[in-house]
Amino acid sequence: MSSSNRSPLEVEDKRPSSPYAGRWIARLRGKVIAHGGTPEQARRAAQGCRHKEIPEIVFEPTSEPLSLHPMVNKVLEILPPSQVIYLVGGAVRDAFLGVVTREMDFIVPNSGIFVGKNVAHELGADFFPLDDKRNIGRVILSQDGGIRIVLDFSSYRGADLEADLVGRDFTINAIAIDLRTQFIYDPLGGTVDLREKMLRPCSTTSFYDDPVRILRAVRQAAAYDLRILNSTRQSMKQVAELLVNVSPERIRDELFRILEGPHPNRSLKALDLLGVLTVLLPELIPLKGYKQPSPHVNDIWVHTLGVLNHLESLFDALAFHCDPASTDDFFTGLLVQQLGCFHHQFVDHFSAFHKYDRSIRSLLFFAALYHDVAKPLTRIIDENGQMRFWDHDFIGSEIASNRARALHLSNDEIKRVMTVVRNHMRVHFHTNQLIKENKKPSRRAIYRLFHDTGEAGVDIILLALADIRATYELTLSQDTWIAGLEVGRIFLENWWEKPEETVSPPRLVNGNDLIQELNLTPGPTIGQLLEAVRESQATGKINTRDEALDFGRQWLIKRDLEM
Repeated sequence: MSSSNRSPLEVEDKRPSSPYAGRWIARLRGKVIAHGGTPEQARRAAQGCRHKEIPEIVFEPTSEPLSLHPMVNKVLEILPPSQVIYLVGGAVRDAFLGVVTREMDFIVPNSGIFVGKNVAHELGADFFPLDDKRNIGRVILSQDGGIRIVLDFSSYRGADLEADLVGRDFTINAIAIDLRTQFIYDPLGGTVDLREKMLRPCSTTSFYDDPVRILRAVRQAAAYDLRILNSTRQSMKQVAELLVNVSPERIRDELFRILEGPHPNRSLKALDLLGVLTVLLPELIPLKGYKQPSPHVNDIWVHTLGVLNHLESLFDALAFHCDPASTDDFFTGLLVQQLGCFHHQFVDHFSAFHKYDRSIRSLLFFAALYHDVAKPLTRIIDENGQMRFWDHDFIGSEIASNRARALHLSNDEIKRVMTVVRNHMRVHFHTNQLIKENKKPSRRAIYRLFHDTGEAGVDIILLALADIRATYELTLSQDTWIAGLEVGRIFLENWWEKPEETVSPPRLVNGNDLIQELNLTPGPTIGQLLEAVRESQATGKINTRDEALDFGRQWLIKRDLEM
């Protein structure tokens, strides 16, 4: 391809790096006299020192082209050459960090929804108006493997490009690229803040203007390892109570991005220090300082944060690295040795998204956040003087579901969260049984776990392992950890490798068979008997149709005797 036919985004720049790379410079007689993030900033800076002369304002290109998704070029090819269009926000920020993202925000002078519709039509993609008032539309393009590309198109939020950028949340997100020329517009010094790893709001009223930016600040600080200045933190604290006025959907979306992102334990701790949890997740506050009996080494809140931390480590070890030699943590090495054989299954399981855009991972982290929420409500001292938390799993699942409902999660998502919280103690039961009685989970126990939880059983196993690590922390013994891993391996092996034996065996009889062969009438008994047959089949007690029918006859006799 000749240089004349290349897109500006494909042209390689081999010139040596300039101290003004990516900046607008003012020149007089070939000498740089000022610079700025926009042409107007460079012009104003030049007037300050050479107010009687008119400088030349030019853009100094970056030494290397920024890494952008190929979809950017497709968008340019679709739009007429006269269409002014900029890439802004997170995609630009990530490009400066060398990361290519599949979520892109484009702004145009006007008619953002109209432009988005045209792009969607040409790409054969889905289109959704996001905000008619602000003229924002979303294009979603689904690709093989469940990969989705999200393109948002909006009109200027203000009189011009600079007004749009200055009105955004943080300086690192207030950078734009002119896609026709690849010129960069950075009125607030966001590129400098990126290099210095600082998160700075675009204005002193940024959090007041939109309190949800508090959550966004915490998320982006964790994602990009950014510092938040004390003055900024104070501003966030002062506005935290205004989050009650933000829609549940916006709160939900930011919260689940936090849970999906890196270091969710640190982010939740930060939200607590900022006073956000008191406003948004008040049922978690009683966990702070609430002591637990041995073998727990931390109060419930610190333990919960520990579970999030260890759960993230489990993900990293099993879904990404999966190499015992890649860690210097002894217990993580054992984890990979025992469960690393399921690496591909873990990747497939957690790469799935619910149709509402929240990942299986983020739902699990939400459940982990609430797994012990009912302990303060269920505490008793038994006859032996031991502290117990009877039914905290069942009551906790109701509390978690109420919060999930308040955040407007879907019914399927609420059910999954409830399932994980309600059943999170089952793996602990079998781990203790293995330690004390050397008794492994039976085929009946395996069948019942997955019958009750389905694919969420995988989530429960990982939560249980993270729970073990956080319960003991540095006091964890090798025997306890190996027992937990062995129980997890047995359940996962049956779920992924032997489902027809113990999880979901093929049906030997159906309802009509029972009605005809056993002289039954339609009703609840049919479903109960079918389930009893299926469980006996999973445990290996019956293997043929005749055996299933014989079992049914005996089951009915026993039922009648007990009535």
